[in-house]
Amino acid sequence: MVESAASDIAGLTFEDALRALEDVVRKLESGEVPLDDSITLYERGEHLRKHCQARLDAAQLRIERIVAGPDGSAAGTQPFDDPDR
Repeated sequence: MVESAASDIAGLTFEDALRALEDVVRKLESGEVPLDDSITLYERGEHLRKHCQARLDAAQLRIERIVAGPDGSAAGTQPFDDPDR
């Protein structure tokens, strides 16, 4: 079941995975979930968290800003998180 759950999560968008993770957290925080189900939910939450982090990491790698040259044309790119921006 763990492989199946992980493959289901792999197809989720960041937003869908985040909503699912928030749902897991809500259920766990309610305290009304039996112990065995809590463990299963926690495992799903961890898979969702890792998926969200991977999506964020991939997005960060793609985010670049255009650096204008002296004539106003694009001179290259610079990482989004560059402190000199």
